Amino acid sequence: MSDVLAFAGVSVVRGGKYLVKEIDWEVEEGQRWVVLGPNGAGKTTLIQIAAGRLHPTSGVAGVLGEVLGAVDVFELRPRVGLASASLAERIPGHERVRDVVVTASYGVVGRWRESYDRLDQSRAAELLAAVGAAHLAERTFGTLSEGERKRVQIARALMSDPELLLLDEPGAGLDLAGREDVVARLGALAADLEAPALVLITHHVEEIPPNFTDVLLLRDGEVVAQGPIEITLTAANLSTTFGMPLHLDRHGDRFSAWAAAVTESGTPAAAAAS
Repeated sequence: MSDVLAFAGVSVVRGGKYLVKEIDWEVEEGQRWVVLGPNGAGKTTLIQIAAGRLHPTSGVAGVLGEVLGAVDVFELRPRVGLASASLAERIPGHERVRDVVVTASYGVVGRWRESYDRLDQSRAAELLAAVGAAHLAERTFGTLSEGERKRVQIARALMSDPELLLLDEPGAGLDLAGREDVVARLGALAADLEAPALVLITHHVEEIPPNFTDVLLLRDGEVVAQGPIEITLTAANLSTTFGMPLHLDRHGDRFSAWAAAVTESGTPAAAAAS
């Protein structure tokens, strides 16, 4: 295997504050990573670096065999698929869904005068069908529900046949049915051996799709733990990450978490009982 991402001592400082601090992290071909942590943990900052849209203040960030700062990011970015709320905000509301997807071929948002051949149009249609959004092709992006927008964004992120796919909170803002639909589709994508390396950001263990292999836990811009999900995603690590005692349960290939009861002394009830 070769490294898709190779971060060594990566830090980002803004206004004298660390957004991420001395991150060492490697993602290899075929891996499916979840980046998990509370608001302000540095998750989105890390993904922006991985997408070639932000340079670290210090450290070395390797992306697809290139080093940020020594590569033309405009050549690198089309090799990385990205679905995020910030990208969605840039998509014109009047843009037809099929154009939202096909414009990713040029790495642009908003169709202008560029032309696309039949192969591009066919691929866009196939990707929309794959995410259950074929019926939306002629709709405008601004008329879609949040769940529909998420599916279209995933199709767009896959349009350039990326070597790395980054998904920033794909379950955010969705109701239960919408979340479960997206989680199931991402689980199927993760199981596809032909799919690119995947990195998904979330606040919630309930949003971790099946078939994801590894987890990176962040708090205050620093790594709490990282590694295979089966041994790294524990109640202890999760509690440290979110700064409160938590229970963690696994139901087949899905997870759930909830707050542990705490005694008057501040000790988790389960620990006090033992």
